[in-house]
Amino acid sequence: MTLSATAKRLAKRLSDLKLRVVFAESCTAGLVSATLARIPGISDWHCGSAVTYRNKTKTDWLNVIGTDIEKHSAVSETVAKQMALGVLSKTDEAELSAAITGHLGPDAPADLDGVIYVAVSRRNNGKKMSSSVQRFKLKERTRVKRQQEAAEIVLSRLLNSLQ
Repeated sequence: MTLSATAKRLAKRLSDLKLRVVFAESCTAGLVSATLARIPGISDWHCGSAVTYRNKTKTDWLNVIGTDIEKHSAVSETVAKQMALGVLSKTDEAELSAAITGHLGPDAPADLDGVIYVAVSRRNNGKKMSSSVQRFKLKERTRVKRQQEAAEIVLSRLLNSLQ
């Protein structure tokens, strides 16, 4: 499925369920939000996106724990989960969030080159939040193609969480 087709399916699902979503994006630099924002009427369901490309922005904006970044790196399950929970906790009107962090290259450590972590969080009963995180190894080789593949994965994971 294409990126725009997945965005359209997600927009319809959000509308059907009357759920609002917010994003925290690192390696996609806002592409997830921008793709969803192309859908007419999405403003009813799309709250926005925090583009937290740098570690300090992750800690300042989303309350990601700096020592966790030092211990696990910014490209980790721990940080992705904290990003998703952080952006959701700061966006009262959203019931859902998705976060992405990854290494798209060049100059990524060999074991993390093309690796992303995607977290999806949901607010339950108005307050309690739960998260799931998944690791992916991207198939694409160029940076722009990797960003598109990663954005597709975020939207697909979010859509799958709503089935």
